Amino acid sequence: MEWNYYNTFITVSPDCPAEFGTVPPDKKGGRTKPSLEYELAAGQPYGYTQEELMYEVHVRHKGYSAEELAENGAEIRKVFFSKPTACLRASMLPKKYGWGIHFNEKGKMALIPRESEAYHRFEAGEDGELKVVAGMRSSKK
Repeated sequence: MEWNYYNTFITVSPDCPAEFGTVPPDKKGGRTKPSLEYELAAGQPYGYTQEELMYEVHVRHKGYSAEELAENGAEIRKVFFSKPTACLRASMLPKKYGWGIHFNEKGKMALIPRESEAYHRFEAGEDGELKVVAGMRSSKK
């Protein structure tokens, strides 16, 4: 099963409250999935596919040690990908924090702030090969 997007732009959700790309906060109890997604994707533009990012966020959020991953990494990965998981259209980055997500022809992603020129160019579909899809709404209307 393939979970990656190619030549695709995920716009912010129609009901996203953020007017600008905003860094997701952590909680007192630790890291949140949105802050991990942001840190990884913003730190390496076009460095991750959706699958790679989601797995890396899972591993970090669960706090697996390097030893656990070295010994059981294949099993941890197999279990993670055996369960249905929401794609990045359902991420809080486009739903709440004002980030579009661009996937290039290799399936590698970059975060694009809502207020940027690049965001508006991608959203308008100026690259004829680009598929444009909206982030999922937070509320049902």
